[in-house]
Amino acid sequence: MLPGYPNLGKRHGEFVSFARISILARHALLLGLALCFAAAIPGRTAAADPAQMISDFRLKHGEKRVTLDGTLTRIAHDQAQAMASKDVLDHDVLGHFNSRVAPAGAGRAAENIAYGYDGFPKTLDQWINSSGHRKNLLLPGATRVGVASVKSAKSGRMYWAMVIAGDYESKKPKSSPKSSPKESKQASTAKPKARAAESCRLKILSLCL
Repeated sequence: MLPGYPNLGKRHGEFVSFARISILARHALLLGLALCFAAAIPGRTAAADPAQMISDFRLKHGEKRVTLDGTLTRIAHDQAQAMASKDVLDHDVLGHFNSRVAPAGAGRAAENIAYGYDGFPKTLDQWINSSGHRKNLLLPGATRVGVASVKSAKSGRMYWAMVIAGDYESKKPKSSPKSSPKESKQASTAKPKARAAESCRLKILSLCL
């Protein structure tokens, strides 16, 4: 407190305290928002990236990581859309899997389907807890995956499809056609005749000189 100004020191102190409280409150608010944002990001990433979730499961069981593949995603979407349109859970709703996965150009491939859950984490849990679907998730040599979901307009069910596969197979060069045994035999029997004709330079009265 200053002499002659009995209230100045008190008011100045109150002003400083209020300013500090405001700054601390602002920092606390910013920190809280940052923590909420950081906590929300992993959840969104996991929900939006099924390939990462499948990779995490595969790595825990000694298999390699898979990456999202455009061709497999299209195949999975076509399957999910067909199931949602007909409101039926069926691998063959669009035809046999071997014919549907052919555009992926993979030597090994597998498919999982499901319906019920709107989010992928619970759908993945369904597959993990089913021996057949779990085996497909752990497909040896798999490097690519495609996942899609479509909701049925009839029942409101969410239909899921996952296609997992290995690398694209390189096209093998076409080998030249081998001659048949008959062709080979004809080629071999023609050679002595050619040599006999060449060795006869002068022929008189059926005598070859």
